This record gives sequence, structure tokens and C-alpha cells, in this order.
Amino acid sequence: MNSFELYNPTKLVFGADKIGQLGELVTPYGKRILLVYGGGSIKSSGLYNDVLYQLEGIGAIVHELPGIEPNPRLATVNKGINICRAEKIDFILAVGGGSVIDAAKAIAAGALYDGDVWDFTVRQATIQEALPLGTVLTLAATGSEMNGNSVISNWETKQKRAMGSKLIYPKFSILDPKLTYTVPANQTVNGIVDIMSHVFEQYFSLTTDIPLQERFAESILLTVIENGEKALENGSDYDARANLLLAGTYALNGTLPNGVSTDWATHGIEHEVSAIYDIAHGAGLAIIFPNWMKHVYKERASKFVQYAVRVWGVDPNGKSDDEIALEGIEATRNYFTRIGAPATLGELGINDEQLDRMAEEATKYGPIGSFKMLSKEDVLSILTASL
Repeated sequence: MNSFELYNPTKLVFGADKIGQLGELVTPYGKRILLVYGGGSIKSSGLYNDVLYQLEGIGAIVHELPGIEPNPRLATVNKGINICRAEKIDFILAVGGGSVIDAAKAIAAGALYDGDVWDFTVRQATIQEALPLGTVLTLAATGSEMNGNSVISNWETKQKRAMGSKLIYPKFSILDPKLTYTVPANQTVNGIVDIMSHVFEQYFSLTTDIPLQERFAESILLTVIENGEKALENGSDYDARANLLLAGTYALNGTLPNGVSTDWATHGIEHEVSAIYDIAHGAGLAIIFPNWMKHVYKERASKFVQYAVRVWGVDPNGKSDDEIALEGIEATRNYFTRIGAPATLGELGINDEQLDRMAEEATKYGPIGSFKMLSKEDVLSILTASL
């Protein structure tokens, strides 16, 4: 096990109807609020009115930034930054899923920075200060509600990049499973894949003697596999939605990587695909991850054997390590297919025209990953297999 430090300042407020605590949670941070959200779903569900009621109750002055895209755009983030500066915003409230929260984090960092917020994503600057923010989560997926990560897209240059800092952890996050009842099936599927993929990135590690972290990861995977299908069968199953929501948070709140070397190559590859084609992040991960698994599993086949047996219940008797590992990988693919996720880039209308560029961009700063360090040629092979 490696040495580590654990830091997470986000206050998690979990349960039905917790929106009633929003006013008291916002109050310590000021009254000039930027409300950030996506499309019209929070209005049709009544959540928008509930949020405004809470903010009006504390005398807040509310400015709004609607229309955050599923892959949040740099241009939209800059709109939020301009509002923050012009209106002397005290606090940013993100209401929605991971994309809305990621945009809010980028706005929070950019509002107090003299340069271009994109600098944080291309290693030209580090975040030194940020406006405080909070979240009301409506989708189980990214885990952005309890971490300091943000991913935004520069649509002009077709680049998708991440930034991170302790300064952009949400001050609080409200998680009410009932707010996820109306999430469409395809978004629920993408969220399921996203959660599992976050676990994979931290579970498939060359670090040894980490039984607690492995069991944490496996328990999240098993919980998602079981409750994901329940939520798809009955969108208003409170317990299934609650378990998915909490699994998404714990998958990426800093619990799993303690003492572990993590990978994140597959996320890097998918970011290049969605930067160009604007596909759903979860859909891209569903396509790419099984192909990454096949490409790298021999680096430590025993970890994939463990995964196959513990998570998918593969019977190891009379089988080689290769056979067991590949059966677990195939079970992963079959589950994604069973819940309605795509299996090939071709299903999303993507051909081989941009593969070389994507592989080049993914490895722009050198090989990626740690389970197996991937060169441009490795990435190209994985993308080709994903067609």
C-alpha cells in the first residue's frame, strides 16, 4: 500500500426532501447567488421553483445561467465568469448533474483569475482561489458533487480537458434520490456506466496488498450492477435510486484511491472522442472500457481473475487465468449491452477518420495510464477495436 493523504471538506446532505435545508446551507456564504443549471427538466419537475423559494427565503439576489451543455462548453463557462464579475457574485449554486457541477466549478475558479480559465486545463496555471459553490444533484453519475475535479470542452479547438483543486470542492451537496426519479432511461444507463468506470480506473491497479480498497471498489460495483437494473425497471424505486446515487458519490469522492496507483487512461481516451463528436461520456466509456480491458489485462491477469470471480461470479474451476479474465471482461460487455449501452463507436456514427488525431491528443503529454502505460499506438489499437 502506498502512502496517502485524505481530504474531503464537502458536507453531504442525503435523503428525501432535503431541499428544505438549502436556505440555511447557502446563508453563510452571502446573498448574491449565481444559479447554474442545464435544460428545462428542473423547471418541469418543480425543482426550480423549490430552489427559488429557498433562496428567496434568505433574501438572496439570484442571477441565472441556464443551458449548461452535457459536455459543458468553455464559452458557456466564460458567460458564467462574466456574470460573477459583473454582479459581484458571492456563491454559485449548481442544480443538475455532473456537467452542470463541472461548469460551476470552472466558473468558480475562473471568476477570481485574471487569465483564461482554460489555462487551468492545459497546465499553464494552477487554481489559487475560487468562489464557494454548492450543489443540488439530480443524476447519479460523475461524483462531481463531492470532489475537486472539473471537465470542460473547448468546442472551437475540439478539446476536452480537466482541472482540479481542493479549492473547488463543493461546500455542500444535497442528494435527494427522489430528484432522480424523472431521469430518462438513457441518462440512467450512462450514469451507471460512468460510476462503474470510475471504480475501474481505481480498482485496476498494480498496487498490491490493498484488500480494503479492493473490497470497497467491488462493493460499489456489485451495488451498481444490482440497483442499476432495478432503477431501469422502475424509475421511482426509492431504494434503487438511493443506492445508485450514493454509489456514484463514493466512487469518486477520494475513498477508493487511498494508497493505490490509479489509471485513468480510458477516461483520457474517451475525452478525445466526445471532444470531437459530442457524445455522452457514459456511452463512450461503455464502448471503450471493455476494449481497454482486453488490451491490458495480461499486465496483471490475477487482478482481472479476481474481478471476474468476485464481481461477476465466474466459476474458475478448470479454467486458465486468461479464460477467467476474459470471461469477466465479456460479462462487463454483456451487462452494458443488457442495460442498453452502445458497444461500438459505429453505433454512434463514428468512423475511423479521426482516430489518429484522438490517439495523438490523448498522449499529447506522453504515455497515459499506470496499469499499462499506453503509447499513441496502444490508444490507436484500442480505438480501432472500439469501431
